[in-house]
Amino acid sequence: MRRIALAALTMLVLTVLAVAAPAWAVTPDEQLTDPRLEARARAVSRELRCVVCQNQSIDDSNAPLAHDLRVILRERIAAGDTDDQAKAYLVARYGDFVLLRPPFQPDTWALWLGPAAVLLIGGVGAVLYIRSRARGTEAPLSPDEEAQAATLLATQEKLP
Repeated sequence: MRRIALAALTMLVLTVLAVAAPAWAVTPDEQLTDPRLEARARAVSRELRCVVCQNQSIDDSNAPLAHDLRVILRERIAAGDTDDQAKAYLVARYGDFVLLRPPFQPDTWALWLGPAAVLLIGGVGAVLYIRSRARGTEAPLSPDEEAQAATLLATQEKLP
């Protein structure tokens, strides 16, 4: 019973730490004093990718580059940039890759359409394979192969 309680407590602590970890990424020294501007900065930083981590927003990442991007973003917002202007400034420096949701344009078509294309090609391949198996495209046995199979089956039946 103690082991179960200890395991449950451990899982609870790990869950709390996993949920709270992104909140630790933004340090107090980089936060803006105006709560409205800070809220805007947090909202925009959730839309920007950490170019080091690549799977996290800069708001969630502890990477030094993500810290630098958060500071730059807050400087731009404090200077009076709109959210779109601040994002455009970072996109101009790092490209569309810095956006967690890149725009649908010719240079990102593969990114947006690639998974669907791979799924479609795989589905067509699976359908063709299943159809070929269902048609029975296996070649019939030659007379020599039939004789060998009969011999093998006869010896198999004699075994205990």
